[in-house]
Amino acid sequence: MAKMNFGGVIENVMTREEFPLDKAREILKDETIAVIGYGVQGPGQSLNLRDNGFNVIVGQRQGKTFDKAVSDGWVPGKTLFSIEEAAEKATIVMCLLSDAAVMSVWPTLQKYLTPGKALYFSHGFAITWNDRTGCVPAKDIDVIMVAPKGSGTSLRTMFLEGRGLNSSYAVYQDATGRAMDRTLALGIGIGSGYMFETTFQREATSDLTGERGSLMGAIQGLLLAQYEVLRENGHSPSEAFNETVEELTQSLMPLFAKNGMDWMYANCSTTAQRGALDWYPRFHDAIKPICQWLYMSVKLGNEAQISIDSNSKPDYREGLEKELKALRESEMWQTAVTVRQLRPENN
Repeated sequence: MAKMNFGGVIENVMTREEFPLDKAREILKDETIAVIGYGVQGPGQSLNLRDNGFNVIVGQRQGKTFDKAVSDGWVPGKTLFSIEEAAEKATIVMCLLSDAAVMSVWPTLQKYLTPGKALYFSHGFAITWNDRTGCVPAKDIDVIMVAPKGSGTSLRTMFLEGRGLNSSYAVYQDATGRAMDRTLALGIGIGSGYMFETTFQREATSDLTGERGSLMGAIQGLLLAQYEVLRENGHSPSEAFNETVEELTQSLMPLFAKNGMDWMYANCSTTAQRGALDWYPRFHDAIKPICQWLYMSVKLGNEAQISIDSNSKPDYREGLEKELKALRESEMWQTAVTVRQLRPENN
């Protein structure tokens, strides 16, 4: 385990150099790994494990997702089973279902979590708020987590490119004395570039805060607000979109992702430099109270309850599609369709 300096704070980090793939294979050589759920994270994690030489099976209910698993090379009756069959065969049960699905499947799943098995998550939600989800594991199993910091699609794409997506890891319960080894081996097996230590509670609260904040909720709110102000003041859709979204995603994000925001400030025009330095504190002061409010709502379990209540409604899918349709058909994101078509690589 390496001790790394993150802005003056020392943290534990595990890299592939310190924990090579051969070591991970040796640790898990006698394990049967069942990936339960083939939705968002399931394909990337299971396919990466399979390609890395681990003994993997998939558990998925019949339907379109089951058919997708078949098209990805999982063979019914050999490597693709019902959730119950897969969980029974496994020594490590990787629960990669949505948070709402975990709740509905848990009464069935826990029957197959016999002593010595490991229960694996890629999100701390179900365990952190188990007073609401009902997911209370028995004391005689390992409960572990590796949480890739990105989508399952990114995990798979980066793996195929020979890269790795960073992940956090945690051990909630070590019943066998092997929980940490199992965790790190699985993290390497799914294609993590490096792994940093966390807890189920910290991962769950930071994840829900990030999704509602800078990763998705806040970024859409900021982009839409600026786009609307430009449009309301006579700017065309193409100009408003380019100055709000296109330049950010296509030009600036790759640069400050690679070099940092300080580098970006040092390498832009003096006019942009002055404006950025003058205005970021104003945005910070306006937004931080909202972030504090958001974090407290997450920490108190309010956001978890909203998610549970919403996802449990019988008409959830219909309501979700209406909200997504309104977003998709908004002027800003319809403008994006035309702008993307105009990119040189698409012509």
